[in-house]
Amino acid sequence: MSEHVADSHDLIRVHGARVNNLRDVTVEIPKRRLTVFTGVSGSGKSSLVFSTIAAESQRMINETYSTFVQGFMPTLARPEVDVLEGLTTAIIVDQERMGTNNPRSTVGTATDANALLRILFSRLGKPHIGSPNAYSFNTPSVTASGAITVERGNKKTVRATFSRTGGMCPRCEGRGAVSDIDLAQIFDDSKSLREGAITVPGYKVDGWWTVGIFIESGFLDADKPIRKYTKREMQDFLYKEPTKVKVNGVNLTYEGLIPKIQKSFLSKDKEAMQPHIRAFVERAVTFTTCPECDGTRLSEAARSSKINGKSIADLCAMQISDLAEWVRSLKKPTVAPLLSTLQHTLDSFTEIGLGYLSLDRPAGTLSGGEAQRTKLIRHLGSALTDVTYVFDEPTIGLHPHDIQQMNDLLLRLRDKGNTVLVVEHKPETIAIADHVIDLGPGAGSNGGTITYQGPLNGLRASNTLTGRHLDDRATLKPEVRHPTGALEIRNATTHNLQNVNVDIPLGVLCVITGVAGSGKSSLLHRSLPADAGVITVDQTPIRGSRRSNPATYTGLLDPIRKAFAKTNNVKPALFSANSEGACQVCNGAGVLYTDLGIMASITTTCEECDGKRFQPAVLDYHLAGRDISEVLAMSTAEALDFFGDGEARTPAAHTILTRLVDVGLGYLKLGQPLTTLSGGERQRLKLATHMSDNGGTYLLDEPTTGLHLADVEQLLGLLDRLVDSGKSVIVIEHHQAVMAHADWLIDLGPGAGHDGGRITYEGTPATLVANPTTLTGKHLADYVSA
Repeated sequence: MSEHVADSHDLIRVHGARVNNLRDVTVEIPKRRLTVFTGVSGSGKSSLVFSTIAAESQRMINETYSTFVQGFMPTLARPEVDVLEGLTTAIIVDQERMGTNNPRSTVGTATDANALLRILFSRLGKPHIGSPNAYSFNTPSVTASGAITVERGNKKTVRATFSRTGGMCPRCEGRGAVSDIDLAQIFDDSKSLREGAITVPGYKVDGWWTVGIFIESGFLDADKPIRKYTKREMQDFLYKEPTKVKVNGVNLTYEGLIPKIQKSFLSKDKEAMQPHIRAFVERAVTFTTCPECDGTRLSEAARSSKINGKSIADLCAMQISDLAEWVRSLKKPTVAPLLSTLQHTLDSFTEIGLGYLSLDRPAGTLSGGEAQRTKLIRHLGSALTDVTYVFDEPTIGLHPHDIQQMNDLLLRLRDKGNTVLVVEHKPETIAIADHVIDLGPGAGSNGGTITYQGPLNGLRASNTLTGRHLDDRATLKPEVRHPTGALEIRNATTHNLQNVNVDIPLGVLCVITGVAGSGKSSLLHRSLPADAGVITVDQTPIRGSRRSNPATYTGLLDPIRKAFAKTNNVKPALFSANSEGACQVCNGAGVLYTDLGIMASITTTCEECDGKRFQPAVLDYHLAGRDISEVLAMSTAEALDFFGDGEARTPAAHTILTRLVDVGLGYLKLGQPLTTLSGGERQRLKLATHMSDNGGTYLLDEPTTGLHLADVEQLLGLLDRLVDSGKSVIVIEHHQAVMAHADWLIDLGPGAGHDGGRITYEGTPATLVANPTTLTGKHLADYVSA
């Protein structure tokens, strides 16, 4: 641990914090030190660090801008805390996915590496084709001409032309892929428009802005089956350019169905769509690599300009570690400062363990951990000092071999004179902290207090849950299960996989491991047979509105509403905040959103329902002494007892709640917005919903994400129960406790990117520990022996 000792006058002081489940928390955090916040999931770590300290810092910075600028910024309410002193500018480096709503966002555009490359090519590229814009796939070429007015002497009107050379491929518009729509999936040609011929999600016959404009446009016969349309009618129906029409006295724009679908559905990244929309797109649309640019997104001119035989498309497709070497070999004194900046940016990727990526990798395909580390690259060369960096579990997605690199980076940020706050569970990162703050003692309403703060040695000696489990070590199984079958993968070449052939055993707990970028996700998410019947449970965001919560997502609210309705002899719809029972003032949102024009909009609790979301009359109905708002305020564990016995006994609800508790989410509130859940919590919520599925094989992607040391043992018990019930469980995981508990281990490597993509070990954990020939083997052997 560092020898730094904080000055008593150089502290961030928090007094009386009551955000979410925090219970009048008072804490002093040393500045310019590395402080790790730990505790069980749901103990209040994020509430203290992100929703209190970082939120207040950002709110105060936002208030320094003009009201006009604030009108374009997110509104941040003051956190519920009595005193906050000693704050510095906070820079949040979180796990939010990057570019999910923008299919043109890549690793290169997100880190400005592409911008530097474009400038380089505009200076050195042969042939010279123009400014940096000529190498940008986000910039289309534009040519215009016409008359302009120049007030100079007697001459006022002159002819002028304008042109701008952009690098965007005109065929795919910079996306790298083109789409082909299956017409049979978007309309039923045996029906007329009035009969509901259009089968696109959201296109209802009574929809004024969707089907209504087709019916009333005058271009089509709304009562004639589509198969009887003339050639002209079919052209107008499917492909007509935007045309102004007047419908019932209202000016509207009519557009063919195909361009309408392309604009509304295909302009977004597929992973950002709601599930039913994504299912429609996957069913109706075929995406193929653009034949004109071969997926590079760039125009022919941009691809023709080269430096030392390499185009900008060639460089963006290279592994970043290789690209860094190419830039290092480029000796051009005229652009030396530019090369130095680009070199530093690319080297930062390698230092942070992301050298296996390429600059043309879509940002939306990065995992939460990869996205967080990519954001960190911007700050490694920053000249800023005395700021507060806030990290949310930066070791997520990292192999034990890679965690040391991340630790070195955190220490480097601290040593530049910054305050570094890290929410983390991994003992390897807790070990480098100057100061540790442990929250608990439990989760949800049982947490929210400081159980320990001080140096690491004191945490070990304390009797807190974290202190007791800090040195936990899983042991190897004396006996392992035997496979009942296998999933065969043959000649897998996705991304960096090098003709991989492997049999993944079924009927056992199989763990796939390897350093970050070794090919684990490529092997399992992209190479498994399509008909394998595998249920994938990952950490991708759960799509839904801000009204969505665990009760609605899992289907739990349906049996709860029916139980209330049966007991009170009324309709179930009364107990839905999205239906008849909703508060009429806030429409069931619980809050009111007020737009103040150029000033920041504000969010206030609805005074009519006091944030309970329901009409007062609905709250007069009770089930076992509780109204519906009180039930939704319960934790999962509390609700499990409530619906298990007595007057409120509801077997359907009890079954769903049991699954939620089994996956370690007993602390979640039933009505807690899904937007507040972490990636690990989202994954466990998905797992709970899938536990009733008929599928026999589960694929889990790093299920220990966000889990406290004490919770890992519970997760291992859950995985064992799944396998013992006849399921096959495949886990992508780096946590040594899960590796040690596996029946079968498959290790990929030996390195990342083109240095990986091969099977380096297949067998039982015990055999690997006995002969640790791989990086995973060495770390697992050290873990078990410790």
